[in-house]
Amino acid sequence: MQISPHIIIIILSGIVILSYLYSLISRITKVPSVLLLIATGIGIKYLSIQYGYIEQDVAKLVKVLGAVGLIMIVLEAALDLVISRSKLKLILDSVLSAIFSFILSAFGIAFLLSKWLGEPFLAAFLYAVPMSIISSAIVIPSTSHLPEMKKEFIIYESSFSDIIGIIVFNFLLMDNAMSWHNVGIFSANIGIAIGISAVASLLLLYMLTKIKINLKFFLMFAILALVYSLGEMISIPSLLIIIVFGLVLNNSRLILKGPFRKLATPEYMDGILNLMRSITAETSFLIRTFFFILFGYTIDLKLLIEPNVIILGSLIVGVLFVVRYLYLRLILRENLFPELFLMPRGLVTILLFYSIPAAKTISNFNIGVLFFVVVNTSIIMMLGLIFFKAEPTLLREEEN
Repeated sequence: MQISPHIIIIILSGIVILSYLYSLISRITKVPSVLLLIATGIGIKYLSIQYGYIEQDVAKLVKVLGAVGLIMIVLEAALDLVISRSKLKLILDSVLSAIFSFILSAFGIAFLLSKWLGEPFLAAFLYAVPMSIISSAIVIPSTSHLPEMKKEFIIYESSFSDIIGIIVFNFLLMDNAMSWHNVGIFSANIGIAIGISAVASLLLLYMLTKIKINLKFFLMFAILALVYSLGEMISIPSLLIIIVFGLVLNNSRLILKGPFRKLATPEYMDGILNLMRSITAETSFLIRTFFFILFGYTIDLKLLIEPNVIILGSLIVGVLFVVRYLYLRLILRENLFPELFLMPRGLVTILLFYSIPAAKTISNFNIGVLFFVVVNTSIIMMLGLIFFKAEPTLLREEEN
């Protein structure tokens, strides 16, 4: 059965309107809008089948939207981060948290998968890496009501978790990844990416100040997407370029000194920054909406109720929870709430799973485990946000 163009327009428009309503509901109820979007995707799938429409293969579209969505979401987060001496401890704590949680989670999940599935540890480790990444796409939009210090910690932590996870995943895709030769090559690629990030950010900043036409913002997004995709194709962690550009733009007052002072006035840059934040937020909202709707469409509910999926998925979530507790309680020694619960898996996890080449797949891995982990870590985040109440002292600091 064919769908008319007008029906498609109505459906797409309805999804966007519904997503806005979900955002409002999320602010009131603390239920992540992502869960509502995934549930909507599941509903669309089963309703379309019920009314005789053929189920569509949307895996490739999910991958494309995931890659674009990752760029926009990380850029949106970077545009909110301020660099100053007073924030160095916060940045260091969040980076160490991302590294510590990722490493322990990846090794713990890999050991579990290796024993459970009877697969070599390295093959299991490739599958463990995506599930060890905190989803900035899910957690960042959910932090709007948190105290500023907690919000910034989560933004930094999840953004660096994305970067670390993608870097390690790309490294593992190399043939004979554990050889010293490949380790050296990949380390050099990271250095190259950092250098490119600095140069590209300054060039993009220059273009923003010199281009007078009103279409320059989407030109910037196109250039960033181009650089990101080219970097990923040659195994350079180009997500660093996105973060560095966002940091440079949001902290332009630190950059526009000495020889760079002639580029633009701080007041002019503030106007550009405000407009870019608005466009980035709207675009990432739109992409995130359709990504999670389509992801929900790919979920087979029958897989989620299989005993093996429930047991293995629960063990993986347990590993993630224990690792986060150990870091927050024993190393960081900070208040556990709500940070302990803010560990959702989402866009990057899904995107990397779909990027595992056929030669490295584990045939007896049930994709329902991925669905289970994504959905249940989001539910855990929801519970943490619902029961979290800011301390009076934190509230007073926010008001001041």
